[in-house]
Amino acid sequence: MGESRPGAEPRLDDFVTRHVGTTADDERHMLAAVGYADLDSFIADVVPAAVRSSVPLNVPPAVDEVDVLDELEAIALRNVVRTSLIGTGYYDTITPPVILRNVIENPAWYTAYTPYQPEISQGRLEALLNFQTMVTELTGMDLANASLLDEATAVAEAIVLARRSTKHTSMTVAVHADVHPQILAVVHTRCAPIGIIVHTCPISEIDAVDAFCIVVAQPGSSGVIAPSHRLRTLVTSARDAGTVSVCITDPLASTLLVPAGQIGFDIAVGSAQRFGVPMGFGGPHAAYIATRESFARALPGRLVGVSTDTAGRPALRLALQTREQHIRREKATSNICTAQALLANVAGFYAVWHGPEGLRRIARRVAGLTAAFTSVVRAAGLDVVNVAAFDTVTVRGVDADDVLRRALADDLLL
Repeated sequence: MGESRPGAEPRLDDFVTRHVGTTADDERHMLAAVGYADLDSFIADVVPAAVRSSVPLNVPPAVDEVDVLDELEAIALRNVVRTSLIGTGYYDTITPPVILRNVIENPAWYTAYTPYQPEISQGRLEALLNFQTMVTELTGMDLANASLLDEATAVAEAIVLARRSTKHTSMTVAVHADVHPQILAVVHTRCAPIGIIVHTCPISEIDAVDAFCIVVAQPGSSGVIAPSHRLRTLVTSARDAGTVSVCITDPLASTLLVPAGQIGFDIAVGSAQRFGVPMGFGGPHAAYIATRESFARALPGRLVGVSTDTAGRPALRLALQTREQHIRREKATSNICTAQALLANVAGFYAVWHGPEGLRRIARRVAGLTAAFTSVVRAAGLDVVNVAAFDTVTVRGVDADDVLRRALADDLLL
């Protein structure tokens, strides 16, 4: 649809008119009200010459909305749909249709950002409390907040939490070398400005580092699962030294593995993406952070708590808001000023939809397929690094580039 004819009154169904809104009569009326004969003289007085351009913009005529959708569809049809097996914190998942229709596609849920009077929406707080409860049960921790932005920044927040919560004099954080690469990149970025030294090393060397905090991935990015007794020894040694211990966990794997809290970790973090949240071309994805009770006042983000109203009835409220706009900056314990509420709720509803046994059934199926794949690879005479694995295995002694090319030919992304 091109522009309206000069001098003609725009059609009411004109796409430009719907969005711009003003007619020639409207323009003349407004100019007269502010004392100008035409728009050019008005702009000359209002917009500084330094930012004005005398050359007309090379903008093509507006097109109809239907034409735009047709063009976008034609572009989309050029995409090649492949199966992603890349892992490293991003997993294809099935969003139950009831959640897709009633939550992700429902503006009542997806338009919520930071409600400034959240207590008036008890249903929202109940859903976030459900998410917090799910996280504490999966991690074995005392409490969890109402989500963080993503897994990588959640790990960085956990390290900062550890720094301000311990009396350890070291400024070094010892990070398991087998964490996801995006996590390590964000940790380096966040730690550098505040003087925290990031030391990466194999898990077998972490307890030899003089550090105020240790960060361990269970399972690791390579898929390796550390024996729980080895982790207990590591955590006990850290606690004796006054070091805070952080475990990066996978929520689905946590239904089968010993929870981080039972092992003895102080903090558990992870991504809730694989609980029904679409990959969305890389994000956003809700993260979680759970801690022991002793870290409650230093926990970043927002925490929903159970209280009572003026009539003594049970009511939900934001019991902790560490960095809302109404808190003085010097009192803030975090730079997190919101929660990934929609996606946290999707993950929480996903857990409700399947229930504890349903989640374990999914986890067992994933682990079973991984074991079957591992058996085939070993039968082919290849060296599998993992002694135990949940959903990822690492194979040594192969031509990785050739494997990638062959997989891509079958529309598999590794």
